[in-house]
Amino acid sequence: MKLKLTLILAAAAVIGGPVSAADIEAGKKKAAVCAACHGQDGISMIPNYPNLKGQKAAYTEKQLFAFKDKKRNDPIMAAQAAALSDDDIKNLAAYYESLGKK
Repeated sequence: MKLKLTLILAAAAVIGGPVSAADIEAGKKKAAVCAACHGQDGISMIPNYPNLKGQKAAYTEKQLFAFKDKKRNDPIMAAQAAALSDDDIKNLAAYYESLGKK
């Protein structure tokens, strides 16, 4: 009986634990650096650089973490991503998704 109760309480703590929501405003502030290559509102003026406006947050997070973890190789993006915290990445991704489609 004690084991069941312990398992139920542990599951409740995990399921009902705090959820960290991304901060779109913080992402907007952090995006000032990104604008040099990806455009003021996530629309790049340089054909080789992708547009970020409206990109799904999960995709943007995946790519930024891949640069940060050196699973993707690009000297510029690796340096930029290395300077980002996990929260910065989530905030940036939420910000660009919040801009909607082009």
